[in-house]
Amino acid sequence: MKILLIEDDREAASYLVQALDECGHITHHAADGETGYAMASGMDYDVLIVDRMLPRRDGLSIIESLRAEDDKTPALILSALGEVDDRVKGLRAGGDDYLVKPYAFSELLARIEVLARRSAPAEAETHYQVADLTLDRLSRRVERAGEHVLLQPREFRLLEYLMKNAGRVVTRTMLLENVWDYHFDPQTNVIDVHMSRLRAKVDKGHERQLLQTVRGAGYMIRD
Repeated sequence: MKILLIEDDREAASYLVQALDECGHITHHAADGETGYAMASGMDYDVLIVDRMLPRRDGLSIIESLRAEDDKTPALILSALGEVDDRVKGLRAGGDDYLVKPYAFSELLARIEVLARRSAPAEAETHYQVADLTLDRLSRRVERAGEHVLLQPREFRLLEYLMKNAGRVVTRTMLLENVWDYHFDPQTNVIDVHMSRLRAKVDKGHERQLLQTVRGAGYMIRD
């Protein structure tokens, strides 16, 4: 998922961004309401996490403006205000869910996953298969020849993107933008390292090698 977190508490935001990234999500952060509104308006996100009390512009105002523009991106409101009237006001402003601080990260994660599922198009593909390799996006399970392949979150995203584009060459730039969310080349071997690890987990011990390097172009997965 691609998530926008609008939160002025930098320590809390840093923790959340790291925790969400470790779960395999791409998380952008805005530290004030005006910046958050500009980012939410100018980019596509799967879920918004919006603190209610923000400098420069409050969270409810952000959501109300987005809804007035027919932006239906699911929004989870975070707030220390937990009375019934506060929650009702947040939902009526256009919020899809309301979580009172302090909260457990596991609950926040479950709530944003539910919001993302609700908004996903019915035709969205959730299962990919190349030869005897399968990937299920919902359960986040990968199997090769019926055997479970345990992947780290970034490895899962890398394989998912390759399988989504099975049979087509995927360039380094495409991987940096869609798997790492880099819009520049950091001039590191991060892709090579992750591809090497992925090959060791997916292809090692199998006669059919599915992950291929296309010299001078990029990578491809195919039968």
